[in-house]
Amino acid sequence: MQPSAIEGFFANLKAANPTPVTELEYSSVFELLCAVLLSAQATDVSVNKATRRLFPLANTPQAMLDLGLAGLENHIRTIGLFRSKARHLLQTCQILIEQHGAVVPRTREALQALPGVGRKTANVVLNVAFGEATVAVDTHLFRVAKRTGLAPGKTPYEVELKLLQRIPAEYLVHAHHWLILHGRYVCQARKPLCRQCAVRPYCDFKDK
Repeated sequence: MQPSAIEGFFANLKAANPTPVTELEYSSVFELLCAVLLSAQATDVSVNKATRRLFPLANTPQAMLDLGLAGLENHIRTIGLFRSKARHLLQTCQILIEQHGAVVPRTREALQALPGVGRKTANVVLNVAFGEATVAVDTHLFRVAKRTGLAPGKTPYEVELKLLQRIPAEYLVHAHHWLILHGRYVCQARKPLCRQCAVRPYCDFKDK
C-alpha cells in the first residue's frame, strides 16, 4: 500500500466507526487484564460468557486468589487452554498483590513480567486501559496488515513496528481496534467480504 493511500484507508475506517472499543466485557483495569489473558487462542465471545459468571465473584486479585485453582478452573473451563490460563492468572494475582499493591501496572516491562502476559496482551492493556498508542497484533490484524499491503511482515512484532511507523499519528490510538474488527467481520480469512469493504479502493489485495 502506497503511503498516499494510508490516510484514506484509516479515514474510511474512522468514518464507519469513529470510536471503536474492545468486544471484551470488563468494568476495571484488573478485569480487562484478566479478560485479555483469558482470550489468548480463544474468542471474545467465549471469554465474555465465562467472565460474566466469574467477575461478579472475583473482581480483585485477592478475590481471584480466594477462588483457588479448582474454583477458577471451574469458572473458565469453557475457554481453550483453561488449565494453564487459570494457573497463570492466579500467579499474576499473587504478583499484583506482592509487588504492585493489587494494582495493574501501566508499564510494558511490568505487564510482560506477569505470567501469561506477552507483548500482545500488554499492548491491549496499555491501549485500552491507559490510552497509549500501541498496536496489538493478533491473527486478524496480522492478516489484514499483510493482505491489504498496509504492513506486510513475517512476524507479529515486525508487523507491529511497521504499523507504528506507517499509521498517521491521529489514527494510531484507535488503529488497533479498527484493524482487528475489520479482520474479524470484513477481511475474513477464508472469504473476505470485499464487496462490502469500506477500504477497498486503498487495498492491494489482488483477488478483490
